[in-house]
Amino acid sequence: MAAFEQLVLSGGGCRCFWQGGFLHAIEEELPLQPARVTGVSGGALTLAGFLAGRGERVLAEMKEAFRSTDRNLNWHKPGADRLTPHQRVYAEVVSRVLDGDALARVAAGPQSQILLGHPPSDRWAGLTGSLATLAYEAELHIVGSPHFNWAERFGVTSSLVDARIAARNGRLADLVRFAATIPPVFKPPRWDGMAVIDGGMADQAPMPEPDDGRTLVVLTRPYKRLPQVAGRLYVWPAEEVPADKIDFTDPAKIQATWDAGLAAGEAFLRE
Repeated sequence: MAAFEQLVLSGGGCRCFWQGGFLHAIEEELPLQPARVTGVSGGALTLAGFLAGRGERVLAEMKEAFRSTDRNLNWHKPGADRLTPHQRVYAEVVSRVLDGDALARVAAGPQSQILLGHPPSDRWAGLTGSLATLAYEAELHIVGSPHFNWAERFGVTSSLVDARIAARNGRLADLVRFAATIPPVFKPPRWDGMAVIDGGMADQAPMPEPDDGRTLVVLTRPYKRLPQVAGRLYVWPAEEVPADKIDFTDPAKIQATWDAGLAAGEAFLRE
């Protein structure tokens, strides 16, 4: 029997490489074979990499992409990337990593769901999505919980999307990259006719549907307030990880973040 029936992977941008290292350290020793997995924002890529057995390749591909990215902002020459290269770079890496074999493994794996957020206004997705980002950031720092409601009060909605079906339909790469859409840095795409923003604005640790069994929630930062729920265990980095959330220029930092996750996973097993 698995130690945890459910695995939840929070967002955190480049900090999510801590999750990758952590899972790599513990997955064979527990063993970690959950029946249900959910991911949000950058945690959606962690989810896909974990289920496809591609965690180390995700790290390698992202490091290679970062070596070719010399700046996070293009103030003087926006070009095709608009103001930042993030959306293009992320899409290229995700598309390379989630190839045919990866899709097959996710499609045949356990129940997996990825949370997408939807802006208050479909017509003005970029503007209202940007305002929702402000509400999210305010609640993150004032309330200090991974479970939100300020952006929801502003009109943000969300939906859990079946990643297995997306994999079977060849749409998993789109689902993963759409899940990490942070306006105004990223332009809101559309999924099944609805505008999409980062699902982390609705919940940084979305429980699966159905929600049943012991749950391991892997965060990427500490929170001041965590709910006390029977059968639910939250883990997070003991110290701030080296990677910056949306710095796409430093491959050494994401490697160091992965290594910190490995060390944390090994400590988790000892404890």
